[in-house]
Amino acid sequence: MSSTDKDSLQYKFTNCVRLLSAEAIEKAKSGHPGLPMGAADIIYTLWQKYLKFNPRDTNWINRDRFILSAGHGSMLLYSMLHIYGYDLSLEDIKKFRQFKSRTPGHPEYGVTPGVETSTGPLGQGIANAVGMAIGYEMLRSRLSKNGISPLNHKIYVFCGDGDMMEGISYEAASLAGHLNLNNIVAIYDDNKITIEGSTELAFSEDVEGRFRSFGWDVVKIDGHDYAQIDGALKKASGNNDKPLLVMARTTIAKGSVNFEGSHKSHGAPLGGDEIGKIKDKMGVTGSESFCVSDEVREHAALRVAQLKKEYDSWTLDFAKFLKDNPDIDAFYRDFSKKREIDIKDLLNTDFGTGKIATRSASGLVMQKIAKLNPSLVGGSADLGPSNNTYLKDFKSFSRAERTGRNLHFGVREHAMGAVANGLALYSEFTPYGATFLIFSDYMKPAIRLAALMKLHVIYILTHDSFYVGEDGPTHQPIEQIWGLRSVPGLDVIRPADAAETAAAWAQAMNNGANPAALILTRQNVSQIDRSKYASADGLLKGAYIISPESGKALELIIIATGSEVSAALEVQSRLKGEGVSARVVSAPSLEIFERQDEKYKESVIPKNCIKRVSIEAGSSGGWHKYVGCDGLVIGIDHFGASAPAEELCDVYGFTPEKLYQSVNNWLKK
Repeated sequence: MSSTDKDSLQYKFTNCVRLLSAEAIEKAKSGHPGLPMGAADIIYTLWQKYLKFNPRDTNWINRDRFILSAGHGSMLLYSMLHIYGYDLSLEDIKKFRQFKSRTPGHPEYGVTPGVETSTGPLGQGIANAVGMAIGYEMLRSRLSKNGISPLNHKIYVFCGDGDMMEGISYEAASLAGHLNLNNIVAIYDDNKITIEGSTELAFSEDVEGRFRSFGWDVVKIDGHDYAQIDGALKKASGNNDKPLLVMARTTIAKGSVNFEGSHKSHGAPLGGDEIGKIKDKMGVTGSESFCVSDEVREHAALRVAQLKKEYDSWTLDFAKFLKDNPDIDAFYRDFSKKREIDIKDLLNTDFGTGKIATRSASGLVMQKIAKLNPSLVGGSADLGPSNNTYLKDFKSFSRAERTGRNLHFGVREHAMGAVANGLALYSEFTPYGATFLIFSDYMKPAIRLAALMKLHVIYILTHDSFYVGEDGPTHQPIEQIWGLRSVPGLDVIRPADAAETAAAWAQAMNNGANPAALILTRQNVSQIDRSKYASADGLLKGAYIISPESGKALELIIIATGSEVSAALEVQSRLKGEGVSARVVSAPSLEIFERQDEKYKESVIPKNCIKRVSIEAGSSGGWHKYVGCDGLVIGIDHFGASAPAEELCDVYGFTPEKLYQSVNNWLKK
């Protein structure tokens, strides 16, 4: 059946979606009508015949996931959610793109019921879907008896030409093919239109060949022919041997009178006159806007009622499965509740007695956490031995081994960040992704989205300063720490030693409201004598007095992070010998510190002590907020150099002796 049989429910339903989308965008005076109108046929067929969901239980573990990676087409998703009975009213639709509405310009996780992830930055949704597909395989393998599991759903991701151009889509699709994630279905809205015009301007590759080379199956269809759409989605919903790409050739702004097929429909309202012409073309009578007919609502309601029966049946079967398999039930309960980590368990880790890099200490702590908490999964972007992230008591996840908890992302930092987001979104996983701090720039968009969505993702970022040494300025972070600190909602934690690293992991695991970035050293650092100095659990408050001033009145505060804390303690000792009463504050996480009450913050960095110094082997960034306009900021605001770390430490003034000289000379001014 074609999409032009005017008496069919398909025609009425899809035109309702087209018109509802166009009207909401027109009312908002901004938006992207082209995609919702062009993709309505294929999305209608998916939702009405194949997608498994329950509008009353949006967290149902066995629901199919639908991800709109092409997030600019958000009105398509909002229209479907409204018509199929999610908690999204017609009034919400009318408030599209308005302040604090439930229908923001791009889909936002946690704002709109039924939205699985925040999308808009193109390509992110594809990688999120890969993360969800990995999560599905991991959880299914653990909820399985004799090879049979009650978990049996699909991950659908809808993407456009822009998604396909983004580098992250290559990384993610390559990984999905390598791992043979055969429960993922990507639907490609191949309308060959971008904002600037036809895709011929900048995009001419063989997408089918590309995906086949990744190890995907590919089906090409006319995205407006219901028979072809149905055939492709029937295949997609079945048991596939490989991940599947459905290439749907569509016409942007399908149904528009003057803008069908035009790039002008991509990112701007069509205009009131055009809306009227569209209504005439569709045979819609009356002047009222935002109309969803009873016939369309009843059609959707019948599908929802059918799905509710399937949901009820599955729920009973799942409860019986858990009852019959108490070992699996125990795992699932433990996994679902995300057991809190006792900081004492981690502080008792055997780090030896000598110096140890915080990346190495982190690796030891992770082994403990993995045994205590089954939700911890993750890996590195091909730097596992350097990042110390491999969980030794657990297998690697692969196409042949789905129970593994170690992921090998390959050199794909950007995809790694977004895949980790997908894992966190899928279920109760606590995913981690590791690389060198300098390469966190490659995954920044995914980190930002994790913070926006408040996902429980942990980034392990090692080789944190010029102490990388001989690898030189391309690998020596300077501006990265403050760049990460500028991301709202991201906890950046730079521990001073092994004990603070243990505390950092406890904080990161137990605070599910924020993603966390652990900033760790390449070089060995001293283990601070906690019998002489304050306990590392002070890290849980972000900053703490690790060594108080001597008996007389406070004269100077030295604030340091990471590897510079030990040096700050030596500077304090030298100053004490000269009669200067200095306090050392270890400030591993300024974000956590800022969440403390004013009384605590004042007790650590009192306003009446105006002589303050900060020491951090990175950009001076925002340190004047803490030391004041007249305070001394010791940092590095230039690129590093290729040389042994010890030499750079001396040249850049970070030896205890040179730090002492800098502070002492400043005090004498």
